[in-house]
Amino acid sequence: MSDVQRGFEDMSSIDTPATEPVAVGSEQTEDRRPVLLRLEEVARVHGQGTAVPVHALNGVSLEVRVGELVAVMGPSGSGKSTLLHVAGGLDKPTSGDVVVDGVSIGGLSVKSRAALRRRSVGYVFQDLNLVPALTAVENVMLPRELDGIGTRQARKEARAALSEVGVEDLADRFPEEMSGGQQQRVAIARALVGPRRLVLADEPTGALDSLTGEAIMRLLRARVDAGAAGLLVTHDSQHAAWADRVVLLRDGKVSDDAPFPGR
Repeated sequence: MSDVQRGFEDMSSIDTPATEPVAVGSEQTEDRRPVLLRLEEVARVHGQGTAVPVHALNGVSLEVRVGELVAVMGPSGSGKSTLLHVAGGLDKPTSGDVVVDGVSIGGLSVKSRAALRRRSVGYVFQDLNLVPALTAVENVMLPRELDGIGTRQARKEARAALSEVGVEDLADRFPEEMSGGQQQRVAIARALVGPRRLVLADEPTGALDSLTGEAIMRLLRARVDAGAAGLLVTHDSQHAAWADRVVLLRDGKVSDDAPFPGR
């Protein structure tokens, strides 16, 4: 029995969300879904060359395919957030390679890496990072406008994204005029707007009540089922239940990578 399976063996009371994951077991066939994110022997060392370097990631290899939601769990300091930052090009690995949608990002310039993030990667963070002076629709429009999309088209796409997460009626409100759950939905709309297919979520429900948190997870799951790929950092086993696989990190290394029990 794997560490992940052992950790979840007492979770039979959790209702596993209705999805159509790839079958697992002795008769499992090769998964031919495209790989949207690949990490190959990735290491990230902070303070390299100092007396006490910190190995945040150490030889991590991981694949996330289209239509797959992968949950990353582990104790504090295990490298979960660093993994997400490296996967999305917010941080560069010390060694190894990160490939997003067929593009190796290690050798890209800062400008090219930023363009790739805007085009292919959507981020959902616990602290939201909404711009207080912008309305909901303007917050969602922002990454598209930065990509050179005209204002009219960007606004159309932003309203469609807000509608997808159920808050189109909040389009003209500022963040301070919304609840925490509503702000999180706007942040998710911003992460999903346009052609992005890789969704990275770092404890996206940590500041929300349980009902709102479940609604947020349902939105992420629906986006993945519609053709995206998702990497979710969470400490909550009930939220991990929405994933197809659970990756366990310890001391910057993958200690286990297994399908969620029952999938």
